Amino acid sequence: MKAISMGPAKAAQPPADGERSANFSLLRLSALRKMRVVEAPVPLLELAGVSKRFDPPAGTGSLVILEEISLEVRAGESVAVVGPSGSGKSTLLHLIGGLDRPSAGKVLLEGRDLGQLSEVQLAFVRNRLLGFVFQFHYLLPQCTVLENVLVPTLAGVGAESPGPNNPTRCEESPEERAIRLLKRLGLGERLDHRPGELSGGERQRVAVARALINQPRLLLADEPTGALDQASARELGRLLAELNREERVTLIVVTHSMELAAGMGRVFTLSGGRLQPSPAAPGTPPPTS
Repeated sequence: MKAISMGPAKAAQPPADGERSANFSLLRLSALRKMRVVEAPVPLLELAGVSKRFDPPAGTGSLVILEEISLEVRAGESVAVVGPSGSGKSTLLHLIGGLDRPSAGKVLLEGRDLGQLSEVQLAFVRNRLLGFVFQFHYLLPQCTVLENVLVPTLAGVGAESPGPNNPTRCEESPEERAIRLLKRLGLGERLDHRPGELSGGERQRVAVARALINQPRLLLADEPTGALDQASARELGRLLAELNREERVTLIVVTHSMELAAGMGRVFTLSGGRLQPSPAAPGTPPPTS
């Protein structure tokens, strides 16, 4: 049988430019299909064109308090808002806290438009997602320090529920968490005292513990050091900044105190109804437009 000669093997030819381009496009398309789309996280708090005005009787014209305020606050941030008396700082905080509704614009908390919630839903948000500290402590005089801190847990949303900030602490009972917070705030020896037996600084620290008892996502403080002496104010400011980190709670403070504001991550000035980055904090990002 005669052998058939196959001849020398031919070297593989490189793909033509057009074929190479097509192969690259196919590979790129395949890679893109496998890529997971990563969306930017929703801000914890977003103010979108928020305005607040009051319409007095007799058609004397509207009183504009806040005008076209837009701001984003990410989880874990600390923000201070400073400004003169009457500039609308407390009004802004009340809108953020669902205690009032804007005349225009939206207040979004974790993507929820607070203006679209019912009063019952707002009450749940205020109890579960928000904590409030005011210039006056508003402690119940007939109750002990520990009892005062536990009051928010009586509204049906207890601190024993796994908190979004501290899921590992879900086994804490309300009383255990209250005692831990009070000890952290230097009040471990005052659990059974009544407010009348405490100093002004101690009463305000009790109010801070009460605001944190339900593991809120956002802590709102309205002039928290306004009624304190300088030493107590400095101590409370330090504790608020530390709790912002330790409890992983987002913090917004409105204040006249530039010393307190300087301890926050971002500082804004509210004046003439407008919110702007404070000159005292040149690195502060501007509000969103």
